[in-house]
Amino acid sequence: MTTHATTLHTPRAIGEPVLAELRASDDAGRPMTAVTDPEGGAPLRCCLRRSEPGERTALVSYAPLRRWASDTGAEPGAYDEQGPVFIHAEPCGGPAPEGGPAFTGAHRVLRRYSREGHILGGRLVTPPEDFEAALTEAFTDPEVALVHVRAVEYGCFLYEVRRP
Repeated sequence: MTTHATTLHTPRAIGEPVLAELRASDDAGRPMTAVTDPEGGAPLRCCLRRSEPGERTALVSYAPLRRWASDTGAEPGAYDEQGPVFIHAEPCGGPAPEGGPAFTGAHRVLRRYSREGHILGGRLVTPPEDFEAALTEAFTDPEVALVHVRAVEYGCFLYEVRRP
């Protein structure tokens, strides 16, 4: 995964090796279908920003916990899920080095996971709450290995934050 620094916590975009796999066949086994985004605004998980009008994007199925578990040896069992994410249809270079992800200024759910990949709980973060403080709170529990930041509206995975 590609990392992007904020203060204490590092949002992790989907990295290029995984993106290359998703562009060939997503985590549901479907080939990618690229489209030209006419309006912009899609939350891109490859670079942690919203798409611009005219950019080539794709909506693919992604299993973030499964990908993490394959790297760590965790066994998430029934907590393994896949869902839709927007990515650039071609490599984009990842997140910009300055600023944070474009997705934290709205209602978000922080879903906490153990080293085994099991859900430990969650928290709704509503602006103007301090997003950084909510992540710090999540990681005060020593059992928390990673946090998924998710959209409230559809429950979609936006990005991952691992223990600092």
